[in-house]
Amino acid sequence: MKREDWIRPYFSTHSWRFALIVFLGLLTALCASALMFTSGYLISKSSLRPENILMVYVPVVLVRTFGISRSVVHYVERLVGHDTILRILSHMRVRLYRLLEPQALFIRSRFRTGDILGMLADDIEYLQNIFMRTIFPSIVALAAYVVVIAALGWFDPAFALLMAFYIALLIFVLPALSLYVNKARNRQLKQKRNQLYQKLTDAVLGMGDWVISGRQATFVNDYEREEAEVARMERSLSNWSKWRTFAAQGVVGAVVISMIYWTAQMFAEQAMDATLIAAFVLVVFPMMEAFLPVSDAIDKLPQYTDSLDRMAKVDQGEDDGKSKYKSKNEGGSEGAKKKSLTLGEQQVSDKVGQAANASLISEKFVKEELVQAARQSAHIRIKQASYCYEQGSEMAVEELSLDIPQGKKIAVIGRSGAGKSTLLKLIQGAIAPTSGAVTINGTPADTYAGADRIATLVSVLNQSPHLFDTSVANNIRLGRYDASEGELRQAARQARLDGLIESLPEGYLTPMHEAGQRFSGGERQRVALARILLQQTPVVLLDEPTVGLDPRTERELLATMFDAMADKSLIWITHHLVGVEQMDEVIFMEEGRIIMRGTHEQLMKQEARYRRLYQLDRPLVMKAVGLS
Repeated sequence: MKREDWIRPYFSTHSWRFALIVFLGLLTALCASALMFTSGYLISKSSLRPENILMVYVPVVLVRTFGISRSVVHYVERLVGHDTILRILSHMRVRLYRLLEPQALFIRSRFRTGDILGMLADDIEYLQNIFMRTIFPSIVALAAYVVVIAALGWFDPAFALLMAFYIALLIFVLPALSLYVNKARNRQLKQKRNQLYQKLTDAVLGMGDWVISGRQATFVNDYEREEAEVARMERSLSNWSKWRTFAAQGVVGAVVISMIYWTAQMFAEQAMDATLIAAFVLVVFPMMEAFLPVSDAIDKLPQYTDSLDRMAKVDQGEDDGKSKYKSKNEGGSEGAKKKSLTLGEQQVSDKVGQAANASLISEKFVKEELVQAARQSAHIRIKQASYCYEQGSEMAVEELSLDIPQGKKIAVIGRSGAGKSTLLKLIQGAIAPTSGAVTINGTPADTYAGADRIATLVSVLNQSPHLFDTSVANNIRLGRYDASEGELRQAARQARLDGLIESLPEGYLTPMHEAGQRFSGGERQRVALARILLQQTPVVLLDEPTVGLDPRTERELLATMFDAMADKSLIWITHHLVGVEQMDEVIFMEEGRIIMRGTHEQLMKQEARYRRLYQLDRPLVMKAVGLS
């Protein structure tokens, strides 16, 4: 997607609204000009003490008419303009969400939280301003320019050319000069602000660690220093804006002086009545109000383009050369190239293209019967799968092979960076293997993800599930929105939450507060477990769900999970070995490869390294069985 695709489509969708806004803007300027023109004429005519009151009655009526008309037309213009822009913003926000939602599985690998906040808060706001503060004012100014020069040309072509030169300075020369001077500054300012978003977001999320480490003063000083740098850049832009405004006002002064001189000459040559001198001079000021904003409007273009670039990168799947998720046939394979589509196919592919792997469009269609069959029994096969995040970098996983029939339970252990999280992403279909295959019932896992059906087959319980600031019932119902009340309560019973919920003041309607702060860590994990049980997927990925819990809570939660998900396939990423005895297979990963595998009993007998790990993790158990 090109950055223009965030702007261009709205011109055709709202073309008549845009035309109406420009017409009303021009009409507002003309009403303001007519008001000042008739006011100048009325003042001059009244000063001559006309013998008949009817000589000034018509100008009085016109002054009132244009005064009221200007306010009414300007109000209608703003009403139509904001109505149109709010419609566009609503569509943009929905569009951004639909681009981000399919990437939710791996969005943290591509964007920092501050980047996402920057897009949602800053970038969408800038795209609103590109219409209201740049496009519409510039078009109105150009239209007014044509009208003014044409009107003056009817009186005096030579003077019209002089005015054309002056006004061209305001709507062409000064904006272009301002854009040239401030282009780099505006872009740097936008980037600095985004960095502040990232820094502040990180600090808020890790505030407890800053306080515990006693280094909160260090953060405050660093942040204030960067904020001061942003303020300095803003002052620099503001100073240039003041000088530009001074130059523009100088041009306006030159226009006023030229108008006085020209009208005086026209009167001396008896080509113009004396009462029109003030009228022509006063009309300069409202017309200049249409021309002066153009410099500010054009000055913002670098900020718009920066925002548009970032929005476009969301859909392109790249982030300034950072992690690039490749399709499985990338690197010259014909399957990874976009294929020509008919109009009907293109409409479907537009929806599919929102998925993380936008290539292989022809493979993204999953028959409903395949999905239904997989929901009953999902057989996962990983055959010689390898994956690297960037070309030329080390493999995150390499020649990985696993066979996981429905109901099998696997524990995956290994150091950080061993490839465990990449393995989960491959199973989820968030990424496609660089080589090899990852299939569910023979169909590539990323095909289900591309068709937005992976959530019906695979659910995930990680170490920090997000709980929303709503009721307990709504948080559980996130697993399946159309679940009945009975199904919701059954999921809570399976997660052993029913007793806790019934003891709450409002039961299932009790608010959880932000991030589930009302509940303890173990209780929050049980709510997330109930959510997964309600989702009713055949495969569950457990990504260290007990990290941070005390040993007793960890054991109780694991017992609940294993009991509630006895019929499901489990792939459990863990650093602790509590509960591995209940797994059908334990695999140990290192540098993207499986270096040990087998049941717990087999590894205890055959692998000294595994026995040492188990002894370190569960010394009391080892002592009880006499193996310490």
